[in-house]
Amino acid sequence: MLRLFYNLGSISLASHIALEEAGADYQAIRINMRENDQKQPEYLAINPKGRVPALLTDAGVLTETPAILAYIAQTHPGSNLAPTDAWGFAQLQAFNSYLASTVHVAHAHRHRGYRWADEESSFADMTRKVAQTMAECFALIETEFLKGPWVLGERFSVCDGYLFTIADWLELDGVDPGRFPRVHDHRERVRARPAVRKVLAEEAT
Repeated sequence: MLRLFYNLGSISLASHIALEEAGADYQAIRINMRENDQKQPEYLAINPKGRVPALLTDAGVLTETPAILAYIAQTHPGSNLAPTDAWGFAQLQAFNSYLASTVHVAHAHRHRGYRWADEESSFADMTRKVAQTMAECFALIETEFLKGPWVLGERFSVCDGYLFTIADWLELDGVDPGRFPRVHDHRERVRARPAVRKVLAEEAT
């Protein structure tokens, strides 16, 4: 059985959605980061980075959302959560890498400025910039990256749960999702999926 370590309101939701969409045999284990569970020796032995998500597999522990999503898709091929051709899979990886390396990082500047600076004034400046940078990221997604009703076109993939997770932070980041109707429609389309509703309900309890 796979074991996913997650935190409420975090990027780990994307992996949780992928596991449910894949019909995987898994257990979701909550890490309460407000209580510093991620800094406890027991969790650091699993993920020395002290972050989520972490996926415990028979082969070892996987961290980083793009890697976890690729693993879930490739180990559950019947779920059709990723293209099987090299070009299609590379497109999936390109999109997920953009979310990980650019969009998620832009969001993190709102409340994790201590990762990049020491001065309080720097934190405030980074926070003020987030609405602009997130809007710029989503403008690009709106116009260039959504290939159909789903990120990759006509078929739901692990990209979609990932985009949904970050798009659901827009209001917190001071961005009106109504500015991006295709992204907004995508977000609500993902939210309506049975697997997603189940995961959201589980994480709400």
